[in-house]
Amino acid sequence: MSALDTTAAPAVPATPEDVPGWFFRADREVFTQLLSRQSAAGTTGDLLEMGAYLGRSAILLGDHLRAGETFTVCDLFDLDAPDDDNSAEMDMSYRQTLTRRAFETNYRAFHPELPVIVQAPTSVLADGRIAPDSCRFVHVDASHLYEHVTGDILVARDALAGNGVVALDDYRAPHTPGVAAAVWEAVFVLGLRPVLLTPEKFYGTWGDPDAVRADLLARDWRAEGFRLDEEHLAGQLCHRLAWDGPEGPRRPAAPPRSLPRRIALDVLPPFATRTVRRALRAARRAV
Repeated sequence: MSALDTTAAPAVPATPEDVPGWFFRADREVFTQLLSRQSAAGTTGDLLEMGAYLGRSAILLGDHLRAGETFTVCDLFDLDAPDDDNSAEMDMSYRQTLTRRAFETNYRAFHPELPVIVQAPTSVLADGRIAPDSCRFVHVDASHLYEHVTGDILVARDALAGNGVVALDDYRAPHTPGVAAAVWEAVFVLGLRPVLLTPEKFYGTWGDPDAVRADLLARDWRAEGFRLDEEHLAGQLCHRLAWDGPEGPRRPAAPPRSLPRRIALDVLPPFATRTVRRALRAARRAV
């Protein structure tokens, strides 16, 4: 157990919806549709999640793990971040709630065995431990910093096989411009082909986007109350999907942030964020 994890045992969730997280209905349904269609077609391959928070999306991914496949989850959990920028990001968003113990409790409530857990920065996955062309689905939801996301995308590109799909979180959130920069750079420079956009996630492939799109459109989304629209991006067909119904109460409440912390998270560039963090740390020591 981590030295930071001195709290009481986490509560065991009764349903996956009891696990806090930002994994909403549209994306839950897209994950399920893509993974189910892969399984039905006999497509084999491992699953990879970079950034897990408390396990809400990992639990769903684990539902689709089949014999002979490996599910790897990489997250810092309650370890210290490797650099000041990432540490500031964790302090402002996750530090009070994110522990490996909580993740494992949540995951074990629905699956008898844990995934392969790499408790480290996602950058370590570039060392070859994820075999090239081994994965059919990769979920990227770790750091929001441009430099980190670009590395995660490269890991996903190398790991995905054939028409494997990458899901990239927070590609359009106002407070995560680094993710947007990395995602669209991957589209225009690295050959990533967009397939579907939800309010939270970008879905793409380095394989055949028409094949992935066919899997998605095999379902009548509009008949289920979703909005489905068609877009053309730089000559490429892409769809947008959204759910307008109730999501339930599972968006976790963020810890209160002071005004400097809100500014650092939403506005300032990394060097300024680092300065604010050091000033706050110095102020705490002085108390």
